[in-house]
Amino acid sequence: MSLTKYDHYIAGAARAPATNRYFDTLDPSTGEPLAEVAEGSADDVDRAVRAARDARNVWGKVERRDRGRILHRISGRILEELEELARLETLDTGFPLRESEFVAREVAARHFEYYGGLPDKLGGETVPVPGNNVDFTLREPLGVVAAIIPWNGPLYAASRCIAPALAAGNTVVVKPAEEAMLTVLRLAEIATEAGLPDGVLNVVTGFGPAAGAALAGHPDIDGVSFTGSIETGTTVMKLAADHVVPVGLELGGKSANIVFSDANLDAALLWTLPAIFSCSGQICVAGSRLVLHEDVHDPFLERLVEATRKLRIGPGLENPDLGPLVSDGQLDRVTDYIEAGRQEGASLETGGRRVTDGSLAEGYFVEPTIFSGVKHEMRISQEEIFGPVLSVLSFSDAEEALQIANGTQYGLAAGVWTSDLKTAHYMARSLEAGSVYVNRYFPAGLEAPSGAYKRSGFGSVDGAETLRRFTRVKNVVIGLD
Repeated sequence: MSLTKYDHYIAGAARAPATNRYFDTLDPSTGEPLAEVAEGSADDVDRAVRAARDARNVWGKVERRDRGRILHRISGRILEELEELARLETLDTGFPLRESEFVAREVAARHFEYYGGLPDKLGGETVPVPGNNVDFTLREPLGVVAAIIPWNGPLYAASRCIAPALAAGNTVVVKPAEEAMLTVLRLAEIATEAGLPDGVLNVVTGFGPAAGAALAGHPDIDGVSFTGSIETGTTVMKLAADHVVPVGLELGGKSANIVFSDANLDAALLWTLPAIFSCSGQICVAGSRLVLHEDVHDPFLERLVEATRKLRIGPGLENPDLGPLVSDGQLDRVTDYIEAGRQEGASLETGGRRVTDGSLAEGYFVEPTIFSGVKHEMRISQEEIFGPVLSVLSFSDAEEALQIANGTQYGLAAGVWTSDLKTAHYMARSLEAGSVYVNRYFPAGLEAPSGAYKRSGFGSVDGAETLRRFTRVKNVVIGLD
């Protein structure tokens, strides 16, 4: 059976790779080839960057209100294509179909809708200065923005970068991860269909060492937005530094989900399951460390294990509770960590093995796994696994909970469950995390910005704050004497 062939998307059209080389992307539910995708090179990246630079003047001349209207039309087209986008995302990533539908509707479409309302509201400010002078600032676009995005929800990662960058007046070149990129290519087509001028949004597919490095280090890039691992993010930052280009990084996480003894345990249990098992744990803010007060540790863990054992595993198109991991490499990574947990002496409460039953045997499926008796210094407590593996730790008071929560190199997110207002505020102030969720998990909406502490990165995502990240400030002073 011949596979669908996907080219780069440059200057408003599909473009074959300069080398004429393609690679197979695999269906993680079966391990079988899903499509052929263009293998990008430095020449392809250069072509895309030149297209983006040529389009700056065109996009820059579009009135801000009209720029917003185009983004609104993109949002509407995403909703019209929701079923196709969700199916494509699920085939590419293995995520359950309902999760892909949620991302297309509430994340991708919503990002373009939200930022579509902001271009004509982005402005500078007047500044009081000494003497007979008038001083004010202007907010101007960076220019050409490079967006290097991960495989865990490419439609999600792409829209939350592309929409604010376009709203601020930039043009964009996207390099999606080689494991999953099909919805990003379709998104670029949709944007053109909605009226986005050719060259304003470009997509180059391929592998990190060739296409990704060429984009991050391109001399004509004016800003870089990267989401991914600490190791790759560090490399991207070094490449961008050669041309003194600003970088926004959203890197890993090892987020603590802290349950106090006075918490609503039913609600905490309800949120704890998706906090770690959504997208099979392959999300950066996953609540991968469950930190339970010693008074509720045993009964809460018992209920959690019972609920976890009822979760259904299967191909994403069948809408299970957990789909496969994205690749065989990710499968090896997760199973290696499960083995490390065993070797370090943690107690395996449930799960812990690759699924090899029947039709799932060829896919990249891992059982939802819970370890109890986890010590703070263990690898499964310190390192990002990026899979359906939960480490359960115990604490006796707020100070111990903070010591555990803050005791990693990461600082992306944290959850707190308590009925005491003082405890909630104290923990929110004291946690070293860019986002703190109290009596819920995950953000309530994209209107609020999310940041990061420590090696989880820097530069906010979502909210109006992100729009400013894609601009530079110019100061103007006029002497009136």
